[in-house]
Amino acid sequence: MVDRACFLLHLRPELVEEYLQVHEEVWPEVLDALRRTGWRNYSLFLRAQDGLVVGYCETDDFEATTAAMDAEEVSARWEATMSRYFLPPPTGTPAQDGGERPRDRLVEYFHLD
Repeated sequence: MVDRACFLLHLRPELVEEYLQVHEEVWPEVLDALRRTGWRNYSLFLRAQDGLVVGYCETDDFEATTAAMDAEEVSARWEATMSRYFLPPPTGTPAQDGGERPRDRLVEYFHLD
């Protein structure tokens, strides 16, 4: 069974253009780590006016895949570089998976196969 995951991230609106430029050349080591740890059909979508990012990926197990990626050395370096682009989580909302930025995972309630 495929675990389809959709999640939200929140960019600092004033840094959206710079964030997009960084993603024009994602480090090859990051791309390799994503593939190795089981991220498939991974896409990021942006609502530019307010910096809302919607992420989507397919995995065998999103929690395990996320944990495996978090354990990759290159992931820590990438996340440290990316952290300046994200808004802090709302007060009282911890970052998921121990990461620097919150991933608000959405609940799938309908799927047309």
